[in-house]
Amino acid sequence: MQSQQTVKEEDDEGPPPGWQPLPAQPPPPPRPSGWAQMVCGSCRRLLSYPRGAKHVKCSCCQTVNIVLEADQVGQVKCGSCAVLLMYPYGASQVRCSSCRFVTEIGAHNKRPPWSVQQRKPSPPKTGC
Repeated sequence: MQSQQTVKEEDDEGPPPGWQPLPAQPPPPPRPSGWAQMVCGSCRRLLSYPRGAKHVKCSCCQTVNIVLEADQVGQVKCGSCAVLLMYPYGASQVRCSSCRFVTEIGAHNKRPPWSVQQRKPSPPKTGC
């Protein structure tokens, strides 16, 4: 009886035949922390996406939306309902997602030239 127990214990030890550990996988690239939100340009649903994404596909209407960074968008109040609207720089007008009014983008809402954006602020003047 004891010899059967010894054989059974030997069979239970170790991995099954042919088993090998998986080779070490490199760690995934770091992901930007956090999530961001945007409104779908087609159906107006609020979409959440991981920061750093360049495109977001709406799960409702399947529209692929381009993600614009903060330095690529301008802001203007709707000419009808005063909702704050965001638009890509270079746009001549923007349609309000609330009331559908089209607001013209005036010269005061245009993006400044690149040379102006790159200019460093002058140090404050001190003296008597």
